[in-house]
Amino acid sequence: MREALARLWDHDLAWSFRRSPVTVAAAAIAFICVAGAVGAPWIAPYNPYDAASLSLENAFLPPAWAEGGRLAHPLGTDDQGRDVLSTILYGARISLGVGLAAVLFALVLGVTAGLVAGYVGGRTDAILMRIADVQLSFPAILIALLIDGVARIALPDDRHGEIAIPVLILSIGISGWVQYARTVRGSTLVERNKEYVQAARVIGRHPLAIMLHHVLPNVMGPVLVIATIHIATAIITEATLSFLGVGVPPTQPSLGTLIRVGNDFLFSGEWWITVFPGVALVTLVLSVNLLGDWLRDALNPKLR
Repeated sequence: MREALARLWDHDLAWSFRRSPVTVAAAAIAFICVAGAVGAPWIAPYNPYDAASLSLENAFLPPAWAEGGRLAHPLGTDDQGRDVLSTILYGARISLGVGLAAVLFALVLGVTAGLVAGYVGGRTDAILMRIADVQLSFPAILIALLIDGVARIALPDDRHGEIAIPVLILSIGISGWVQYARTVRGSTLVERNKEYVQAARVIGRHPLAIMLHHVLPNVMGPVLVIATIHIATAIITEATLSFLGVGVPPTQPSLGTLIRVGNDFLFSGEWWITVFPGVALVTLVLSVNLLGDWLRDALNPKLR
């Protein structure tokens, strides 16, 4: 165990991580954000989903340090009397969950399409890449809005709240698979002509086994970098959709929903309802982006 930890500590990635103060700070901030989101049921002072505990008498309370504020609500309350700190923790939980699930879905779909296109080639490659080219001509947010709108029309009105989060994950995932597919395809076109792949063919290994056991491990480096940066993009896309009112329902607010709700009261003086969720969103996305930039540079052999 100690030897494994020692090897991990001496690894090139660990050395690159330790010598970058910005990356260490970003990792610490990202860890705090993730820990707060995952531990929201235990860390949050209140449960914003418990309607019985809400009181309109506590609505629009300012932060604790402002005049009229209360220590019980350090960041104030919103229009329904919900504690802003608690809603941020629970909202970050939804935003992170949707972002991670959407990235995982896009990664699996894109890597599969890229492997098949690059290894099989021919007409299969042409069809998959033309589909990718057509999708690239549309903004990701427009594709997500289209999928979300189709799902809302196809499903009954009383089920919109139940399927809001799965539809959101599907929308963001489908809008982001192309970058994985194009990257994996390019790397697969190089790897499939190398000697170890030719040797696997000669000994009679099935093409699927060659793709999964030989080619896939050698094309995952760029994919990990894209996935890290895509997490931040997915969180922003989810926040944008929720801000536009087509994301998660108001009863399960994400950071985007909280910003949209607070925006209605921004110019009436209740600035904390939208500013604090906005700061939390920016902090989370910035820390993830910084980690993605570091990982991209650390995995680039030209910069070593």
